[in-house]
Amino acid sequence: MKQSYMLRAPECFVGTYPPRECGIATFTHDLRNAILNLRTDSQPGVIAITGAPEREPYPGEVIFEIRQQRLSDYRLAAEYINLSSVEVVNVQHEFGIFGGPEGRYITEFLKALRKPAVTTLHTVLSQPPPEFRDALSRVASLSDHLVVLNSKAIPILNEVYGVPREKVTMIPHGVPDVPFVDPNYYKDNFGVEGRLVLLTFGLLSRNKGIEMTLEALPEVVKAHPEVVYIVLGATHPEVRRNNGEEYRLWLHRRVRELGLTEHVIFYDRYVALDALLEFIGACDIYVTPYQSKEQIVSGTLAYAIGMGKAVVSTPYLYAEELLSDGRGSLVEFGNAAHLSETLCRLIQNQAERHQMRKRAYEYGRNMIWSEVGMRYLDLFARAASEARPKRILRPAGGITGVQAGLPEIKLDHLRRMTDDTGIIQHATWGIPDRSHGYATDDAARALVVALLYNQQSEDQTSLELACRYLSFLKYAQLPDGHFHNFMNYRREFIDERGSDDTLGRALWGLGAAVALAPVDGMRALASDMFERAIGALDTEHPRAMGYAICGLYCFLTRYDGAAQVKRTLIETAVRLAKRYEQRADGSWRWFGDDITYANAKMPQAMLLAHLITGDERFKEIGLQSLEFLLDVTYGEDRFNFVGNQGWYRRDGERAVFGQQPIEAAYTAEACLTAYEVTGDSRYVDLARAAAEWLLGRNRLGARLYDFATGACADGLDPQGVSMNQGAESVICGLLTLLVVSGQIEKATESTEAMLRSAAKASSMEH
Repeated sequence: MKQSYMLRAPECFVGTYPPRECGIATFTHDLRNAILNLRTDSQPGVIAITGAPEREPYPGEVIFEIRQQRLSDYRLAAEYINLSSVEVVNVQHEFGIFGGPEGRYITEFLKALRKPAVTTLHTVLSQPPPEFRDALSRVASLSDHLVVLNSKAIPILNEVYGVPREKVTMIPHGVPDVPFVDPNYYKDNFGVEGRLVLLTFGLLSRNKGIEMTLEALPEVVKAHPEVVYIVLGATHPEVRRNNGEEYRLWLHRRVRELGLTEHVIFYDRYVALDALLEFIGACDIYVTPYQSKEQIVSGTLAYAIGMGKAVVSTPYLYAEELLSDGRGSLVEFGNAAHLSETLCRLIQNQAERHQMRKRAYEYGRNMIWSEVGMRYLDLFARAASEARPKRILRPAGGITGVQAGLPEIKLDHLRRMTDDTGIIQHATWGIPDRSHGYATDDAARALVVALLYNQQSEDQTSLELACRYLSFLKYAQLPDGHFHNFMNYRREFIDERGSDDTLGRALWGLGAAVALAPVDGMRALASDMFERAIGALDTEHPRAMGYAICGLYCFLTRYDGAAQVKRTLIETAVRLAKRYEQRADGSWRWFGDDITYANAKMPQAMLLAHLITGDERFKEIGLQSLEFLLDVTYGEDRFNFVGNQGWYRRDGERAVFGQQPIEAAYTAEACLTAYEVTGDSRYVDLARAAAEWLLGRNRLGARLYDFATGACADGLDPQGVSMNQGAESVICGLLTLLVVSGQIEKATESTEAMLRSAAKASSMEH
């Protein structure tokens, strides 16, 4: 990754860029030059997406390189722009140029970006597979404005992807500004003077449909022996990487089989713009026999129209729009006879061909790069003027209240604590202490955290961690469905079976895997293990029941028809409710005679049981016990959790120190569940306060969360923050930030949707 100089212009372009040989690279280069020519007092920068190392270095305007498959590069690039004077970022979006499945890594860039983003969509599928629809929907939601190059894309975005029409602007594909020239002017450059030239150009791949034109040619050359067909362009780099020159060689063989060797010329190279314009200038009829109806834009077709060429094309979406009103002729997909007939008609009818050329050239005047550049500048100015500050998870200098921002969520320390076996229980200071080995308790909760992180970021590393934790749980599960808990560093279990709490935590982790795992194999394994584990669930321990209900709830959010799981949830919730009713009285509204650790998990479990069943008894117990816990732990505008140096017994004194991050995590979760049940925003504020306990909003004013690594101190002790940073602490610190930031994001999206709806309704009224 290379950085050269800070950006010196209001715009920055993100996409592939020359010397990389692809259509998006050419488009990014040409659009940047158009802006540069319109405003010569600045130098727009480029962030280039790189695949394999380029044969030549990038030019100076490339100020940052994102390695396609390196997720961290996308975040660093956003940080780099955030610190610059750039006002607007223009992203060229094509699924294949970005890393991750369906190019999803670009969403990490957009999520981290604090500047307005205008995204140009080069592919909009009208019938997308679900994963592509989801990927593009995410890009659309994270962009301030979208640009399409074909008006047909606007209703598709609205109806298929749910994008408001007012968010989308149609700006045509740019073309060079060249004179309307007779094709014979250029033909001697290529040794085809006196011949009628057909041309197809672009990076070669099977979807270009070259074979259809070859099949049509025998009838054409029989009637018009002067015809020659030029196929211009190198094989697409991805095609060449995967299949070599198989397609091109097959085309050569087909030319020989059809007796067309005197009528077909292959130019196997990627040509610069000047040479390309000469090739297009020399052709009499431009042919685009593409095979996919879905193709929403074609730079090659745009160039042909802009130069005033007669065009024959299959009816893909872009051709339907560009060639309407007599600017070209459309032929049926795969119908070589129809193509032959159409070509012969145009060759014979020179007047029709010339009229077609004139209409195309006149239409293309609106597509020249200077016109396109002006329209982009207008949109950039609008995006900058409308820009609102974007929420970003970043380190803050201090915590001032519940409206303060949250830090970036980092997995560095979690990765440090995790080896090939699982997550190590303890750390001395920040260094993993191998003498204590591993625990199922930690692996189960770490599985929840890794999958939540993956859900919010689609980061591959978090998925790899989740696989490791799930693998540990599989090894720890006993034949009867219960689990070992403790394993030493020699990978030997040192207990016969874990506690009931261990089983409950394992059910929570496995339920989360069923709900959140993005991979079918993970979900299938977790489901099998989960169903074996619930057979071992027979406990009266309230925390074990609380954990188990959380796992059962997660499972049911994925498979709500799982009757046995639902029955188990109801039975467990009834037992937990009965325990509360037996022990709660007067001012002590709790599940036992003492408040110790993981306290909020039980009120949350009652509220989750209510969400599944609708049982008002569960809701009442959940809210009563949560309010009691909040009364005990929240005061003076901060949380002051019960410490482990004595806990808090009924009618006794509560311990002040030994406050642990586990309480912040579970309190935040419980408050957000209460918000889901009641809609009372006070619970969201309290959840944020629980997160800010980690950041210094506590009795010592001390920060437990490490902004640099994502580590979390083990607790607040009399002498200050603990110097140790063990597994439970980092897991719970990350869990707190993940659930609170996730709620903020959902609330922000919901508010913006309501504002858009209100604005739309208002505009309709007026």
